Amino acid sequence: MNMIPMDYEKTDLGEIQIAPEVIEVIASLATIEVNGVAGMSGDFAGGIAELLGRKNLSKGVKVEVGQREAAVDVNIIVEYGFRIPEISAEIQRSVKHSIEMMAGLNVVEVNVHIHGVHFKTAEKPEEEDPQQRVR
Repeated sequence: MNMIPMDYEKTDLGEIQIAPEVIEVIASLATIEVNGVAGMSGDFAGGIAELLGRKNLSKGVKVEVGQREAAVDVNIIVEYGFRIPEISAEIQRSVKHSIEMMAGLNVVEVNVHIHGVHFKTAEKPEEEDPQQRVR
């Protein structure tokens, strides 16, 4: 696991290091909290991991992290009917705020990539099959 070298996070008791995966999870959680985000769009490997029963909390997020700064790319699917520019701006604010508050890193950019639109399907009541009825 690659750790972020944070020279300024040395204390009398030792060093504090944050793995890049932690920043990815923070960004992912901040993104899915935004109203209008249907989900994260990940890569093929992430989809396989989820099929195998491991939920990937950093799905759809890529980060570049330096000693004091971070750049984030999030890949999302939006709910139909929401304004994409407004959702994107809210994601940028939410991700920046969450990473800066939790990790103490300065977020220099948050790029939002829209990969699809999710349409809510109207649920149809199941029709009874007359041949399957027990009498």
